[in-house]
Amino acid sequence: MTSGIVWGILIPFVGTTLGAGMVLFMKGDMRPSVQKLLLGFAAGVMMAASVWSLLLPAIERSRALGDIAWLPAALGFLVGMGFLLLLDSLIPHLHMGSDAPEGLKSKANKNTMLMLAVTLHNIPEGIAVGVVFAGLASGMANITYASALALSIGIAIQNFPEGAIISLPLRSASMSRPKAFLFGTASGVVEPIAAFITVLLTDLMVPILPFLLAFAAGAMIYVVVEELVPGLQDGGHSNIGIIGLALGFTVMMILDVALG
Repeated sequence: MTSGIVWGILIPFVGTTLGAGMVLFMKGDMRPSVQKLLLGFAAGVMMAASVWSLLLPAIERSRALGDIAWLPAALGFLVGMGFLLLLDSLIPHLHMGSDAPEGLKSKANKNTMLMLAVTLHNIPEGIAVGVVFAGLASGMANITYASALALSIGIAIQNFPEGAIISLPLRSASMSRPKAFLFGTASGVVEPIAAFITVLLTDLMVPILPFLLAFAAGAMIYVVVEELVPGLQDGGHSNIGIIGLALGFTVMMILDVALG
C-alpha cells in the first residue's frame, strides 16, 4: 500500500476530527439553521459521490469486462441498501432529534447511542473510499488518484458537520470539552479502518469491483434517506437545508469531474 493511498484514506478522518474540534471553540450549541445547512451539504456530497465516484465507474468497469453493464451495479446497489437496513435494525442507536432508540434494545445512554448512529453510518463511507482506492491499486482504468482523492475530500467535507454534531451535544450534557472532542473524533475511527481493510483485500475484490462500488453507493444513499434528509425536515429552516444539499451536490460533482 503506497503512502499516497494511506494519506488518501485518512483525509475523511481529518474532516471528522476538525468538526469535533469545534467543541473546543464554540460556547453553545450549533444554531439550527447552520446545522440544517451542513446536514443538507453532507447529503448532497454523498448523493453526488454515489453517482459520479461509485455507480458510473461500476457501470463502466462492467462494460469494459464484457459483462452486462447495469447488472452488477443494480445488484450491488440493492445489496448495499439492504446491508445498512440490516445494521440499522440490529445495532442500538439514536438519530438526531429523536428520543426513540432504534435497533435491538440496549441500556446505553442517549449520547452513546447517538455516537453509535454516526459510527454506523460512517461504515459505508469508509467502504466507499476503500473500494475506490482498491480500484486504483488494481489499475482500474477509469479510476485515477485524482478522482479517488476527490471522493476522500468530498467525504471529509461532509464529515465536518458530523464531528461537530456529535461533540457539541456531549459538551451540552456537562461533558468536558476535551472528552467531548475525543468522543466526536472516535465516532469517525471506523471509516479509515473499513477503508484500510477493503484496500488490503484488493486482490480478492478485483473480480467483483463493480458490485462493490455499487454496494458502497447503495449504503451511502441509505444513510442520506434514513438519516440526513429527515433531519432537514425537523422544525423550521427546511429551505436552508435544501440550499445546502444543492451546494454539496454541486461541489462534489465539480470535484469529481475536475479531478477525475
